[in-house]
Amino acid sequence: VQLQASGGGLVQAGGSLRLSCAASGRTLSGSAMGWFRQAPGKEREFVAGINWSGVNTFYADSVKGRFTISRDNTKNTLYLQMNSLKAEDTAVYYCAARRNSAEFTGVSIREYDYWGQGTLVTVSS
Repeated sequence: VQLQASGGGLVQAGGSLRLSCAASGRTLSGSAMGWFRQAPGKEREFVAGINWSGVNTFYADSVKGRFTISRDNTKNTLYLQMNSLKAEDTAVYYCAARRNSAEFTGVSIREYDYWGQGTLVTVSS
């Protein structure tokens, strides 16, 4: 499985970006997926998660109310809509998928089996 993240860039504080993560190699319509991010000098952290159907979503407190995770299983693609961006949202954003679980069960990076290469989001203040 390959995950290709895209959509990052430079945006002013208060602006919006939409990240996409396209999967290839196998369908991930039965897999829970998520977004993580890693800022310079910091550990990778959970941002948002979604179950296989898209009905159940989960967010880190730091992004709740500003970010929305969604998926289109017909396109094998995961999305992250980011609004009201802040300087502290600056990071490399990674998409991830679980191999054998349809439901979201936690925020640990160890729960995810497939990872994209990351896309850089820079928010200027």
